[in-house]
Amino acid sequence: MSKNYIVVENLTHRFGDFTALDSVSFSVNRGEVVAIIGPNGSGKTTLLEYLVGLRVSRSGAVSIGEKSPKDFRTSIGYVPQRFMFDRSLPITVEEFMSLESCAKSGHRCKNTYKALKEVGMHIYAKHKLGSLSGGQFQRVMIARALLHDKEVLVFDEPSAGIDVAGEQTIYDLVKKINDKKKCTCIIVSHDLHVVSSYVDTVICINKKMVCKGSPSKVITPKKIKALFGAATGLYRGNCR
Repeated sequence: MSKNYIVVENLTHRFGDFTALDSVSFSVNRGEVVAIIGPNGSGKTTLLEYLVGLRVSRSGAVSIGEKSPKDFRTSIGYVPQRFMFDRSLPITVEEFMSLESCAKSGHRCKNTYKALKEVGMHIYAKHKLGSLSGGQFQRVMIARALLHDKEVLVFDEPSAGIDVAGEQTIYDLVKKINDKKKCTCIIVSHDLHVVSSYVDTVICINKKMVCKGSPSKVITPKKIKALFGAATGLYRGNCR
């Protein structure tokens, strides 16, 4: 496992007078499953935009494998929190998958089926995208992120809008992909009970770095109170 594979150094971002990120620094080892947690408005989405190369740092630095995220983008798979589309569109799952472009020759159809099979959705390849349930569609989004041998997978609330049973299935799938492919997985999540069961490292931010460490060291009543505020409770769920 390569240390300091993803490095964020003194990253600061402001929207006018509002500071979204204030000198945030951390590193991620290659092959880790990492959760980024924090309250609403804490800068998690802005941080993800830097990690996937949608923003270029003007204050601080971000690198993946000693490259800028923008130069590394073809090796990053991204699963957004929400993907809005017209469910009446007559597009099939495999047609939707084929919209993900790749510069590698020979990848298109073969890799599409392989990715769908890895998430258990290959039998739905000919189905209309709009006919899928929320959990099925999220699996397709994960399959799309897997296309073309990605090295880093970034998930923004991957279980949003899915029931509790589906939530566990999605996280089981992420962990299975990590175990098999040894890719680095970064997950933004509010599901603390799930985070504690599935990830190697937890990064806590609220505009600034609050803490980082293993789930057992970070997800404690004292640290969760410091991160989310006094009104936040902590409970343990049996997710695995």
